[in-house]
This record gives sequence, structure tokens and C-alpha cells, in this order.
Amino acid sequence: QVQLVESGGGAVQAGAALRLSCAASGRTYSMSWFRQAPGKAREFVAAISWAADDIRYADDVRGRFTISRDVAKNTTTLEMNSLKPEDTAVYLCAADSTYYSATFTYPSAYPHWGRGTQVTVSS
Repeated sequence: QVQLVESGGGAVQAGAALRLSCAASGRTYSMSWFRQAPGKAREFVAAISWAADDIRYADDVRGRFTISRDVAKNTTTLEMNSLKPEDTAVYLCAADSTYYSATFTYPSAYPHWGRGTQVTVSS
């Protein structure tokens, strides 16, 4: 059974940076971050394959956010820079325990989810 625990959220001002971490127990391959703001659908943020050779970003975070992973520690990190108020959301870590060489940008590809960590960016 895979369990995911996120950490690192908080309240910051626009332009600041935050680092989110997700610690996984159990076997994981592709890992990703999604976010969900109140009243909105869950949206893709970033994903990384097991070998870190397939990395994908949503258009509105590309160049500001960086996803990475430590396979040995079974963790993934999301470095978020130049935060904007529209980045405010609950950020959720997701993982797949089936090996694929690629990674995916849609929620249904990931059977395992964390509970999320709140990120609030004020203007």
C-alpha cells in the first residue's frame, strides 16, 4: 500500500518561493503534483518519471516551478519560485506504482494520492 505525505506549504507574498516535499512509502514510479483551488477542478502542475527522463509542466508554471525526485529516498520535491496569487491552492502529490517509461498529466493515471498541503499567495 502506497502512502504519500506532503509538506512545505504555507502563506507567502507574491514573488516569494516555497518548496514542497512528498514522502512516499511503498513502491512508486511516476510521481506528480496537482493542485486544487476552492470551487475549481483539480489541475496538473508537474510530473516526473521514475528515471527522471520525462518531466512535464503545466504551461502556467513552466519556468517558475521545478520538480525533482530522489529515488533512493522515495521522495519528490516541487520548488516554486516567483509565486503568484493565482498559485493559491491545495497542492497534492500523486504517484503510480506501475512502471511506465513516460509520465502522465491527468489525475486518473495516478492511483495514489496524498492529502495535500495548502499554499496561499497574497498580493
